Amino acid sequence: MLLPKKTKYRKVHRGRMKGWSKGARTIAYGDYGLVAMVPGWLTSRQIEAVRVAISRKIKKTGDYFFRVFPDKPASKKPAEVRMGGGKGAPEFWVSVVKRGRIIVEINGVDREEAKKILIGAAHKLPIRVHFVEKGHEDRVQYNNA
Repeated sequence: MLLPKKTKYRKVHRGRMKGWSKGARTIAYGDYGLVAMVPGWLTSRQIEAVRVAISRKIKKTGDYFFRVFPDKPASKKPAEVRMGGGKGAPEFWVSVVKRGRIIVEINGVDREEAKKILIGAAHKLPIRVHFVEKGHEDRVQYNNA
């Protein structure tokens, strides 16, 4: 699973996911990709599940590129613990994904195969995503969700 080698702080605030993604709004490395329609957190386990799903289908014909990395620690308090007592221990790592961010890109396969692969990978994600082609990222219709 993915996690950073070193961080400046052990625990961080939850933050807000309002607005649009600041970077990774266009396809840069591949020909097709998945764009986030709504904001959310992607855990390192979910990213790994997407990676496994893509690598099993794509075989050796193409490449895939992830544009997200889980660099934020998410903490949890143990079950049945009373209020107070400070913030819980870091449990897992997440990547903050805002609307419009390209999550994963692939190339080396034709359009129909790429769509099938990426839609299968999208089932592993907790957020709504959309299949996009290079140069057509601006045509995605976002709903106010």
